Amino acid sequence: MTTRGITLKTAALAGIATLSLGLAACSDDNSADVSSATSAAGSAASEATSAAASGASEATDAMSNDKGEDLVGPGCAAYADAHPDGPASVAELKNQNIVEAVGNVPELSTLAQALSGKLNPEVDLVPVLKDGEWTVFAPTDDAFSKLDAATVDKLKQDPELLKSILTYHVVKGQAAPADAIGTHTTVNGKDVTVKESGSHIMVNDSKVACGGIKTKNATVYLIDTVLMPN
Repeated sequence: MTTRGITLKTAALAGIATLSLGLAACSDDNSADVSSATSAAGSAASEATSAAASGASEATDAMSNDKGEDLVGPGCAAYADAHPDGPASVAELKNQNIVEAVGNVPELSTLAQALSGKLNPEVDLVPVLKDGEWTVFAPTDDAFSKLDAATVDKLKQDPELLKSILTYHVVKGQAAPADAIGTHTTVNGKDVTVKESGSHIMVNDSKVACGGIKTKNATVYLIDTVLMPN
């Protein structure tokens, strides 16, 4: 082989080697680009998922707060579903005094009548209750429906009896669910006992359907039986 042939062959081999190195470098660059792009896409997806989860969590928290996360009792979810907004909603009741609140809750229509002189014109507790701070054990309409007709008629005719019963449902000061357990002296002067019994909170022998409902000046416990002072 001539010197010229050796030189050409060497040059060719050098060119092939250079081309191979170039292709390898391109391959490495492409792999790095793909890896970088994949990593960036994964990071973006992760951030989007985190943001969505955070948004969902905030929405859930807001919903919980709207429905009253401090409420206790098996009837609270049903109450919140029945009154998601409007004057009877948990959120709106916070802006009303206890008299306004009782009047705006459909389940308390009989109590509203009894407190405002519509059941017995000689008994009107509105001036007393609209001011001050109170815990109110509020019998629902279903609770009043358990009273026999003779008792209801007597309440309409005996103002002292009606006043005695109504004030037996009211305690001075606001007691949140965490503070309600125990014995409390009512405005009537006699005591009521609040206790836990299984999954229920009891006020004497009455079950709390939903308690801890806040108004501007009271904490309310919806109960399923009218309390009778001994």
